[in-house]
Amino acid sequence: MEKTKKDRAFLQGRTTRLVMALLILMGIVVFRYGWLQLVQGSELSERMRWQVGHDYSVQSPRGAIVDRNGRELAVSTMTKSLFVDPNHVENPKELARDLAPLVGKTEEEILEDIAVGGGFSWVKRRLEQSEYEAIRALIRKKGYAVCLGFRDEAKRYYPNDVLAANLLGFVGTDDKGLDGIEQALDKYIKGEVTESFIYADTRERPILESIFAQHGYQGDRCKTIQLTIDSAIQFIVEQELDRAMAENSPVAITCIAMDPRTGEILAMACRPTYNPNKFWDYEQEIWKNRAVSYIYEPGSTFKAVVAGAALQEGIVSPNQIFVDPGYVTVSGKRIQNWNGLSFGTVTFADVVKQSLNTGFALVGLDLGADKLIGYARLFGFGEPTGIELPGEEIGILYSPDEMVDSDIATMAIGQSIAVTPLQLITAFCAIANDGILLKPHIVKTIKNANGSTYSETHIEEVRRTIDSASDKTLVGLLEQVVATGGGGKASVRGYRIAGKTGTAQKVNEDGSGYSDGKYIASFCGFAPVESPQVALLVMIDEPYGVFYGGQIAAPVASRIFSQIFRYMRIEPSDAPLGLDVDELGAEVGEGDASIQGIEPRESPREVEYAPEPEPPKENIAPEAARVPSFYGKSIRESARLANEAGVAFEAEGSGFAVSQSIGAGEIVDKGTAVKVVFSP
Repeated sequence: MEKTKKDRAFLQGRTTRLVMALLILMGIVVFRYGWLQLVQGSELSERMRWQVGHDYSVQSPRGAIVDRNGRELAVSTMTKSLFVDPNHVENPKELARDLAPLVGKTEEEILEDIAVGGGFSWVKRRLEQSEYEAIRALIRKKGYAVCLGFRDEAKRYYPNDVLAANLLGFVGTDDKGLDGIEQALDKYIKGEVTESFIYADTRERPILESIFAQHGYQGDRCKTIQLTIDSAIQFIVEQELDRAMAENSPVAITCIAMDPRTGEILAMACRPTYNPNKFWDYEQEIWKNRAVSYIYEPGSTFKAVVAGAALQEGIVSPNQIFVDPGYVTVSGKRIQNWNGLSFGTVTFADVVKQSLNTGFALVGLDLGADKLIGYARLFGFGEPTGIELPGEEIGILYSPDEMVDSDIATMAIGQSIAVTPLQLITAFCAIANDGILLKPHIVKTIKNANGSTYSETHIEEVRRTIDSASDKTLVGLLEQVVATGGGGKASVRGYRIAGKTGTAQKVNEDGSGYSDGKYIASFCGFAPVESPQVALLVMIDEPYGVFYGGQIAAPVASRIFSQIFRYMRIEPSDAPLGLDVDELGAEVGEGDASIQGIEPRESPREVEYAPEPEPPKENIAPEAARVPSFYGKSIRESARLANEAGVAFEAEGSGFAVSQSIGAGEIVDKGTAVKVVFSP
């Protein structure tokens, strides 16, 4: 009994000691746990994140760019990018030797990547699928999983290679648009980057709660850009530009096709060009979109604007008579026709058809600086068009107060003004659109990821340039340029085309004057005249050999027009082509610019310049001439009198004649120059 009590007491004692020991041990554990959690918790958590945690970036693909019919021009796909963990590289030289041929880098470049140190360094971004498979096989074979890994990134592809390259632009390694539409609309189409944190083992496999986290591509979160261009028309244009490059060996060619009814760009192309999939292989100058970022003197194509201004102001009418002396001298500058010859007595319609510099110089002087600059601004020159493209130039326009008479005369023939190709075709679209200037657009819609419309571009009227009657007259004159004038090689059988050719001498880069033997040949026009659907500009920079716009730019335009007509299923004109100048003048009297209701002739004819009637001899020797009186006469009237009398004519100033260097009635040798001073 006593022994039982002792055993029980011993057992109780041991139990008590055990319980006390357990309580003490538990207290130590609780204390330690509390110490680790409350005192050292933040430090230990940070240490764990540094050891087994990774900051992980998840990127969604960049939004697509498509043409007006939904054909893909730029798309993005998810690809693998290779990185190295320098801290876990055991043999850098061996790794560099194995990896170099697979990623297209030298061993030295890879050693430099490893030498960066730390736990992460990029080796190559956005691998091709073949590269990814080869590297993955190497990792399995050599056990490089501890130091090499992959991350998902979006890669930009341009499935049509060079097609519309200068328009689309390209994307840098950090998914940032660097040119073209990619740059201008980067904020809409840039892929989203989501930052997250995961716990992973040495092979980048998620552990702990990160196993249940969702990583990787989460779906298309960005917007799709639908452009106004038609990839089929773009291909037609670029194919013809390639042909023109081969035939004429120019420095560059620019072409724009536009819908004059809406202001939508149907095609925009430059040569030389590049492949945006490998943009780094090309010089930066080739990346430039010359359609918006190149300025030049337009030459005779600008005469369409001057003619419109003169018609609107009532200064000229199509059948108004001009006497072309072959050249005029304004403020000491000699302005002559493209062929250096006199065309004699001509109508204003002939002046436009034959692109006579003398006639346009006189018209410009009659308009004056204020009106000439004013109409240029009305047609959109001297200001950006506002198109959705980066790097647009505004061109160069004089201030009227700074212009002398020679500036006015030269601007009237397309010099002393600098424009962009886009500004010029936009002005021609205003002529085609009944005189209403529209804002050009190259973006049709922006769509959300779910297919809904984020924004849509609508027709934007800027202002009216000239009234409808004057515009119709101008269209008739421009149609004659193609039907029977200097733009004949731009014609397409069965279609009525209006336009203007141009040949401009290039200005030296330092602005010191004009470059000898360097020209810009161009054609700008629209069709069909009865209902314009396509406007086209072809600009050839420094062609080799023949350099006249009517000889080399017009044929390119003709081939492009012809193919676009077939593609767009534009029916040939019902009416015969070409308005006769005499009929135009019969309907349009002095000060009346309307040509509505005029029926075109069945076969257009060239104007034949009748010889000037012989002046009375007045007992003057055949080689002599009598100087007429110029007092009170306008520049145009004075030019006519000088031509009739057989003397040369040099004008200074503007307005009406107030003095002349040789007195009226004096007998001089034929061809003697008479300087006439004009004053308002």
